[in-house]
Amino acid sequence: MAVTATPPATRPQSATSRTGAVAVTAALVLLVAALAVVDITQGTAAVGAGEVLKALTGRADPADASVVIASRLPRMTAGLLVGAVLGMAGAALQTVSRNVLASPDTLAVNAGSYLALGLVAVTGVSLPLVASSGVAFVGGLAAAAVVLGLSGLGAGTVRLVLAGSALALGLTAVTEGLLLLFPQETQGLYRWNQGSIGQNGFDGIVQIAPLGVVGLAGLLLVARRVDALALGDDAARGIGVPVRATRVTAVVLAVLLSAAAVTLAGPIGFVGLCAPALVRALARRFHRFARTRAGLPITALTGAALVLGSDVLLRALVPTDLAVAVPTGVVTSLVGAVFLVVMATRLKDTAAAAAPDRLRIRSRTVFLTTTAVLAAAVVGVTIAAVLLGDSKLLLGDVVNWAQGRAGRTVSFVLDTRVPRVLAALLAGAALALAGTLVQAVTRNPLAEPGVLGVSGGAALGAVLLVTTVPSAGSWGVAGAAFAGAAVSSVVVFGLAARGGFQQNRLVLVGIGVATGTTALVSLLIVLTDPFNAAKALTWLSGSTYGRSLSDVAPLSVVLAVGLAVAVLRRVELDLVSLDEDTPRLLGLSLASGRLGFLLLSVLLSATAVAAAGTIGFVGLVAPHAARALVGRQHVRVVTVAVLLGAVLVCTADLLGRTVIAPAQLGAGLMTAVIGTPYFLHLLVRSRR
Repeated sequence: MAVTATPPATRPQSATSRTGAVAVTAALVLLVAALAVVDITQGTAAVGAGEVLKALTGRADPADASVVIASRLPRMTAGLLVGAVLGMAGAALQTVSRNVLASPDTLAVNAGSYLALGLVAVTGVSLPLVASSGVAFVGGLAAAAVVLGLSGLGAGTVRLVLAGSALALGLTAVTEGLLLLFPQETQGLYRWNQGSIGQNGFDGIVQIAPLGVVGLAGLLLVARRVDALALGDDAARGIGVPVRATRVTAVVLAVLLSAAAVTLAGPIGFVGLCAPALVRALARRFHRFARTRAGLPITALTGAALVLGSDVLLRALVPTDLAVAVPTGVVTSLVGAVFLVVMATRLKDTAAAAAPDRLRIRSRTVFLTTTAVLAAAVVGVTIAAVLLGDSKLLLGDVVNWAQGRAGRTVSFVLDTRVPRVLAALLAGAALALAGTLVQAVTRNPLAEPGVLGVSGGAALGAVLLVTTVPSAGSWGVAGAAFAGAAVSSVVVFGLAARGGFQQNRLVLVGIGVATGTTALVSLLIVLTDPFNAAKALTWLSGSTYGRSLSDVAPLSVVLAVGLAVAVLRRVELDLVSLDEDTPRLLGLSLASGRLGFLLLSVLLSATAVAAAGTIGFVGLVAPHAARALVGRQHVRVVTVAVLLGAVLVCTADLLGRTVIAPAQLGAGLMTAVIGTPYFLHLLVRSRR
């Protein structure tokens, strides 16, 4: 009887599920329609719903009709199209990689497209919109191929996101260098990179829409094969599905959709991450949405609702005259940053916190020799940095300047150059020390102030002060940077500490916070006047340009204190970096010691950012290299890491202002180019 009773019980349940899915679809359609109507009525001109209706029926005043037809309808349509294609691209990437954090943003697709378009822009070649989409497609596909090749397609781990985020940092740094070197050719590219659905007519939409249709059609054609991948590679092969070909096809189609969105509106951040996640939550209740053919249209609707909802929210909360200048992508990036942090705290992290390297003990001779070589390198690079630049000097000029007997020209050059050199040296040393402390406390080889969002918080605090109070002094900027770094570090370390500072969770939360701070910094730059914007952009590139001795003073004080604390508490650092139990067995308070070291690292990062701007990866590379050279004893690691950090940043600053003189590149851009491959190398090495 149980067997005969099963089908009648199943049919109503299936019918209920089908009815619920239809109801959800209808509700989404109504929501998108309502948002579209509201979006059309918002703007600087006083054109309400009545005027919009008259414009659509041909009975409106010519001025009102022009506003509606040429601006608002294209903007609304672009929002629908961009949200839909990004949602579908994210769904495809997450399905084939079996990774809930995969998206065009986290796989560096947008960063690759940004760099490709930047390279074309500097040549001065003007391409039609469809050709630009092809360039964006090639750049995005190349970036995705690198990330997926390094992390392993279908691995189902957060390693894919870590690789994508690191590559995105490096590619973005290169692109920002192009913006600084070729300001005329790349004019407007930075603003475009923030993502805006504003359009001037329907021309762009008409040209890009076919790409979205092609991408959707292609994904629907391979939908059954994509669904089979969820069973596992072996099971999919067993039923005749070509696993590799299916994955490659889906990734190519997803990148095509992303390129279409990027070309039309710039990178609209994290729609491809959030929309599939929301649909996945619905699929737990309505199983029809779990299938690709049913889920793709729903994901497209959800993506459209996210983009239009962000645009409506922006114009509702921000004054109308300012809302026009604020890109929609800033709002979606903020939402996506929060979403990424929440997802990171809920994911199961299989990579437990562990000591970054094996316990190695080097001889005292090795340590002394390494220290002597690095000290000589610091002296050498310092002398080179002081003598070389747009004006080349001699050692005699420096001696005369130090004695107050130099001429006016030499004095002017050295008065501006010496503070720059000191800022680079001290910032590198401070960031290296901060990275050493963070990696020891968290026992995480990927921890670094920039990756963990601490430097991003410091940059946000400093930029907020620079753009609102341009006359603020160096101590004020340092204080604002510390306040921003403190807030971001409380969020990152507070959330990660609940899980025992697990490796992937800590870095993912940091990436989420860094994304949010970057979006807010972009918002401040867009809203401020052009002079402050140029000043902030130059400073954010990690430039030491225009630094004075007063700017270096806070950093020198904090670095001296940090070095003293690290040396005096070197034994505690060694114990904390081992495991959780050893410090407790020896009577040490692990919580208070960890908090003190983290607070010191935040202070070091903040003052370094205030003095020299955002300089990434130094806190990652220097401690790793130091441990490889002299072992794990922190009294030695701190000494070598600080010297390495000083050499690295000072060399980067020297190259940035001499290789392409009189043009200059910030030290932060140079260290990002160096640090990104190293970060990816660490990911590959820890793959086991």
